[in-house]
Amino acid sequence: MQGCPSPGRPSDQYVQSFARGLQVIRSFSAAQPSQTISEVAARCDLTRAGARRILLTLQHLGYVSSDGKQFQLTPKILDLGFAYLSSMPLWSLAEPEIQATANETRESCSAAVLDGADIVYVMRVSAYQIISTNIAIGTRLPASNTSTGRVLLAGLPDEALRQLLHAHPSRAWTSQTITAPDMLFEKIIEARQQGWSVVNRELDDALISIAAPIRGRDGRSIAAINISSRSSWHTPETIQASYLARLQQATQSISRLLGLQA
Repeated sequence: MQGCPSPGRPSDQYVQSFARGLQVIRSFSAAQPSQTISEVAARCDLTRAGARRILLTLQHLGYVSSDGKQFQLTPKILDLGFAYLSSMPLWSLAEPEIQATANETRESCSAAVLDGADIVYVMRVSAYQIISTNIAIGTRLPASNTSTGRVLLAGLPDEALRQLLHAHPSRAWTSQTITAPDMLFEKIIEARQQGWSVVNRELDDALISIAAPIRGRDGRSIAAINISSRSSWHTPETIQASYLARLQQATQSISRLLGLQA
């Protein structure tokens, strides 16, 4: 059974009780939407008494509910994520352009940021469900096998990129998934050089996508936008010909607005 994410090595500024509270929140998932105190304790390597105190505190604050035995997150937990979105001017500036891009291309369009070896979706306009994974705001996917992830990983220094790829081996999602770290490194360097990336059928056999980065005032990639479509409709060449120009128009427009806001 998968446990809670590790909080990392603590320093003298580390607040253990707070970290454990976040661990408990993150122990809930689509696979474990409801848990008992004992299950939370086991997943997070806590005593039963410690898990109970945290869950009751979260319940008092309104972040979890309980029927007396099972605990589950409440919609109030979304406030934590929306606090991030509302605190970043990027998303208010990006939303109209992302919506316009989806409307014009009639394809799903998303924005994501890099978090370690994953991308996290922070905005999505869905034309239809392409892949089996239900992608919504907050969904995490492996950066190395997604177009948004590759253009964001391209911003890392070479040595840091190599270390990340070796530390987080890629899973073979499909027969087309690139898993070898050296080959992934080459693909990401290619994305860095050309300023965009196409990933075809590596995450799901039905999916092809193209992505380009949003850059801050200093020129660094801070997020990425992708356009995704059915792999039965496009090849890497046709999706580039059809959507790259519109995608770059969107990312450049948002990047310019960020520069004006800085």
